[in-house]
Amino acid sequence: MTYAITQTCCNDATCVAVCPVNCIHPTPEEPDFGTTEMLYIDPRACIDCGACADACPVDAIFPADRLTGRLREYEAINAEYYADREPAPAVASPNFHTWGEPAFPRSLPSDFGPLRIAVVGTGPAGMYAAEDLLLHTNAEVTLIDRLPVAGGLVRYGVAPDHPATKGAGETFARFHAHPRVRMRLGVEIGRDVTAEELAAHHDAVVYAVGAPSDRRLGIPGEDLPGSVSATSVVSWYNAHPETGADAVPLSAERVVVVGNGNVALDVARVLVMDPAALAETDIADHALAALSGTRVREVVLLGRRGPGDAAYTASELLALKHLPGVDLVVDDRDPRIGAAIDAAAAGEKAALLRDVARETVDWTRPPAPGRRRIVLRFHSAPVEALGTDAVRAVRVTEDGAESGTEIGAGLLVRAVGYRGVPLPGLPFDEATGTVPHEAGRISGLAGGYVVGWIKRGPSGGIGANRACAEETVGTLLADAVAGALPKPTGTSAEFRRLARSRSKGLVDARGLAAIDRTERARGRDAGRPRVKLATVPELVAAARGGRWRRPV
Repeated sequence: MTYAITQTCCNDATCVAVCPVNCIHPTPEEPDFGTTEMLYIDPRACIDCGACADACPVDAIFPADRLTGRLREYEAINAEYYADREPAPAVASPNFHTWGEPAFPRSLPSDFGPLRIAVVGTGPAGMYAAEDLLLHTNAEVTLIDRLPVAGGLVRYGVAPDHPATKGAGETFARFHAHPRVRMRLGVEIGRDVTAEELAAHHDAVVYAVGAPSDRRLGIPGEDLPGSVSATSVVSWYNAHPETGADAVPLSAERVVVVGNGNVALDVARVLVMDPAALAETDIADHALAALSGTRVREVVLLGRRGPGDAAYTASELLALKHLPGVDLVVDDRDPRIGAAIDAAAAGEKAALLRDVARETVDWTRPPAPGRRRIVLRFHSAPVEALGTDAVRAVRVTEDGAESGTEIGAGLLVRAVGYRGVPLPGLPFDEATGTVPHEAGRISGLAGGYVVGWIKRGPSGGIGANRACAEETVGTLLADAVAGALPKPTGTSAEFRRLARSRSKGLVDARGLAAIDRTERARGRDAGRPRVKLATVPELVAAARGGRWRRPV
């Protein structure tokens, strides 16, 4: 028997580090690492020890003979990766490797005094950086977030029907109560404290602020009511306190989503899936109520390129193919689409659509009553959002012509990528939406560092941040040993007093634990894993042990 890695793989390579026979690839030392959609277990080399499954932070690894339902496909997916590859030599595994000089690239000399380091952002990038610092050095870490609750994209970016992926948050949460960690949540840099004040109280500052904005389409009508970003939709169904309960109008039968990456597929799936299934997740109460009464029966995903170049991962497409009560259809009006699907070799992305129904959709007619469906429309781009007071249709290209087809829709969702925004006190590259840096060291800002999407742009999932954080922390520690870090002029206690005086909603580790208990208790009452608090006042009240009452 062998093990297999499945849909929720986060690519952080924790499993690689514990495998005793080097049967999981690509490893961080191999050129393909970070370019494949997931990691794969070689069935010829696996010894069925289960170490990888025990270590996986997102519960993505199972014995192959216990895979059921839609997960059964992953036994073949893992094996296909190795079909044309020779078994890798076991030189990088814990048990079989070449002994050499010990190396500790991310550590400080034993006689080095403890550093005080602030990490701004508590999503995966910030927490991987904090974890690296806590495990490899004696540093004291201050975790800062502008929201009064930790989690970042794990809490507010992962779809509610992906609970295993959200499990990464449990791994990070163990560091929230670490004796060398101080939490200062509800503190925004540029609003409550300046970057200069933050730096004055710490030896170094690591910014992990992500890419919170979205890319624009640049088409007429984009700003009409009923045209929203995928960022807003994701925040809406995840109870982000900065997104209102009425942010996503669901009065129409058809929705057009521009883009076909994983976020686009998340949005499409959540909008049409059975509300009873969503009621078993931590979806926002207001989103669950809206989706329970929604008229949406069809979501159209527009992709500029063909089925072989779609941006989604194979695992996310497979999830759509097995969505109960929802049909998946390929709009077959362009002969290039069917030809690409039929000609695709096994293992190629387009080949996954071979058993998907094809139909030349008549867009002049409303969605058919009865079942819900998702339509993949390739070789198509939006030209204009049509409407007077709100979106009523989207004009899209047809055979490359901008005068093409009108698709009636009451909601247009742009899912064409995230973008970083400037942070007061830091340099910013408008072209890339990132902070200029060298191996994580902010250009021209001694003691300042970046990690995650604000460092490399909005690419890579949760696990990609591990290697990103390792590079940044390595640079930071090298600077510390070289004496290149500026000396702080303030103390940790002084920064605590400063933060408390500036932020009315400051939350510490004890308050965060109270929020967690409150949400879990609400979940138990509703038969759900948790029911999230959806506003800043509610979160702060829970942190302080009270109940927030809506003002009348």
